[in-house]
Parts: sequence; C-alpha cells; structure tokens
Amino acid sequence: MSDFIQIARERGFIHQITDEEALKKRLSEGPLSAYVGFDCTADSLHVGHLLTIMLLRWFQKCGHRPVALMGGGTTKIGDPSGRDETRQLLTDEKIEENKAGIRKTFAPFLHFGEGASDAIMLDNAEWLDQLRYIPFLREVGRHFSVNRMLTMDSVKLRLDRDQPLSFIEFNYMLLQSYDFMELNKRHGVGMQMGGSDQWGNIVMGVDLVRRMNSKEVFGLTVPLLTTASGTKMGKTAGGAVWLSAHRLPVFDYWQFWRNAEDADVGRFLKLFTELDLAEIDRLASLQGAEINEAKKVLATEATALLHGREAAEAAAETARRTFEEGQAGGDLPKVPLSGEASVTALLVQAGFAASNAEARRHVAGGGVRVDDAVVTDANQMVKAPAKLSFGRKKHALIVAG
Repeated sequence: MSDFIQIARERGFIHQITDEEALKKRLSEGPLSAYVGFDCTADSLHVGHLLTIMLLRWFQKCGHRPVALMGGGTTKIGDPSGRDETRQLLTDEKIEENKAGIRKTFAPFLHFGEGASDAIMLDNAEWLDQLRYIPFLREVGRHFSVNRMLTMDSVKLRLDRDQPLSFIEFNYMLLQSYDFMELNKRHGVGMQMGGSDQWGNIVMGVDLVRRMNSKEVFGLTVPLLTTASGTKMGKTAGGAVWLSAHRLPVFDYWQFWRNAEDADVGRFLKLFTELDLAEIDRLASLQGAEINEAKKVLATEATALLHGREAAEAAAETARRTFEEGQAGGDLPKVPLSGEASVTALLVQAGFAASNAEARRHVAGGGVRVDDAVVTDANQMVKAPAKLSFGRKKHALIVAG
C-alpha cells in the first residue's frame, strides 16, 4: 500500500508532503482515507481539477479510500486562493444545482461503496451549516493566529496587490481546517490532498486536527500545472475545458488533448492516463511528425477515462476522417494549401474575411481557431491538414493541394 507515494512521485503528482517518512509508514500499515475538496462554483469541474481526481484514483488503486468532499458549505464563503476579486456569492438553490452536476464527474474515476477502499462522497454543509458563531470562535478560532494567517499565500498575495479581501473570505481557511477536523472525527480521514495553492490551508488543518483531535494526520499537494508555454492548465482563451459532456462535447475534449504542446506530451501521459511508464517514455521520445501519434494516444486514453473507451475511439475516428481524409461535415469548404500559409491569408482565402486587416481583427477578437485551438497570433503559420474556424458556425478544411 505504501506504493502510492512511489507511483505518485514517479508520475509527477507530488509537490509537497507534510511528513513523508511518517506518511509512508502509515500507508504501509493499512488502508488510509484521504480527501480532496471541491467547491460548487459551477455545474461541472474542469481539467484544472483533473490532477487531484487522478490522484484520488491512484490512491484507491493502491488500496486506500478516497473521499470526494463537496463544498456545499464553503461555496457560500468563497475561496480567495489565487484570485484578486471576491467570488460571486451563489444562492443555496444554485449551489445544490452545481453540486448535482459535479457529482456525476466522479463515477468514471472512482468506485463508490461500503468497502475499506471504496470511495465516499460527503458534503461539508452537513456540519458547517450547523455551526454557531460564538462556540465556533471559542472552540476553533482560538487555535488560529492572525499573524500566521496573514502570511498565507491566499491572503498575502491579495494584500500585496492592494486588492480587497473581505472578512468572509478571511474565514475560509478556518472552515477548511475545520472540515479536516470533522472528517477525521467522523470518518477517520487521515490526509488532505489539494493544489499547491492550498498548502497553507492544509498545514493549518493538519495542526488543528492535532490540537483538537490529538491525531497525527497528513497533507499532500500537487504542483501548479502549467503548459510548456506557461498557460495555466485547464484554461484556454476560449474558457475552461469542462469535464461534463453537456458543457464540452466529447470530440472537443479529445481535441483539447490532441492539441497539447510537444513538450507536454510525456508529462501529460504520466498524469492523465494509466499507460505504463515504459510505454510513455517511448511515446514521449518520438520526434517530428511522429509526436502527433503520441498526442492521439494521449487524447484517446485521457478521453476514455472520463467518457469511456467507445466514446474516445469514436472521437479519434471522427478526427481521423476530418483531418486525414477531409470527410468532416461533407459540405465544409476546402481550402487547398501547398506548403504553409498564415492564418491571415487563410481567413481571406476561405472567405471569412474580406481583407488582411479584417482577418487580423478577427484574430484579435479571439474568434479564430485552428484545430479548435484559439489563435492569438495573426501571423501563425498553418500546414495541411487542419480545420480553420471563425466563430461557432464558420469552418473550413485546409487540405493539401
């Protein structure tokens, strides 16, 4: 069971651990429960959440019990981490609607049940909604130093940028720590996992459990994941890459992975697929045009985990027909291209712009995509085969000719 740390480290999941040697010892003694919290700010999670979901999956595969904690209570406060502005406060009805949508995301990744390693899903509204303010301050608040809280990144970065931090947001780390304490007391949860921006909150939770429950518990964070070009993982110019099919079609999800940067392929295969490391090393070593085969494997394997093998292979076949055989849409206009040309020239040639100046305005407005990736440089060069899109309804196939 202690193999979890080795697997997580080899595949690139680990950023920090509160006490790695003690955690290894505990993991070797029998099943441990660990949780990740997910606030209900939308009716779907996005690719930015996938790192911790995959970590929970590996945790279960190693014989331990994953806990998915829905933030029905903390969503009413809003996590200030990594933000310059206060999150919009949602109604109770909207939070419940979002929570119902999010729950569906976990079914493909985790096995839920009553066994020692079966996943469970909980909602922190169960205990947070029942809190009484004065008793909470006396029993929990007294364990927190404001001096220390001001040094936490979620607070410090906001203040350093002279951005307002509301008192309600300042309370968030107390509630997150209280979650850990309640989960430990009610369900024996012994570890919290989360993004690296949650490190301060997690450490405070570990400390609170020690103080109030007299138990040794652990914290583990995953790295802040960015693409090779520095873009935050899961964020694109077109918005978040959603995990729910009603938000993002399966084919578009497949295309997101297919469009990964060359330098990211090996890393993403380790994090977002379950291929063995030797095969990943082989795929990551491919050069030139062959790296596209590795990207297709990445896209199909990542999509299969979320949407199922059949849907993933259907998306791969649609892409093959569209981009390799030029069969997509039947009546889509085809733009012959010998060699390569700029996006600007292709927009004019496809009839999507009357002039180069108009084409550049389309690009500046964020409405132009090549193979479903938003174009930010009007001089970007394109080779066939490719799909050129303007807006939601104008598409053309760039074909060799």
